[in-house]
Amino acid sequence: DLFDVLDHVAFALAPLTREERATRAKLEIKAHFDSKQQAFLDFVLAQYVTVGVHELDQQKLSPLLKLKYNAISDAMADLGQPEQIRTVFVGFQKFLYQQFRA
Repeated sequence: DLFDVLDHVAFALAPLTREERATRAKLEIKAHFDSKQQAFLDFVLAQYVTVGVHELDQQKLSPLLKLKYNAISDAMADLGQPEQIRTVFVGFQKFLYQQFRA
């Protein structure tokens, strides 16, 4: 991720793999989101680990919802209104880039 490159240049910190970053974020996700939101975010994190940071773009939200739930209406039944879903999708991303290093 670009964030890791900047961290390395500015602070000489070793980069994290996407898997390491996702694993760390899951701890915070469990503390801040309900079980249905966690299930969706776990899916998003799996896509992020496999495909890359581009899966976190807001334009990917709708395709990710369709991939996980088959229909936006099914996603809304599980996660709430579109604005709530967008808030969850954008809100969890800060946990990927929190500084957990000493």
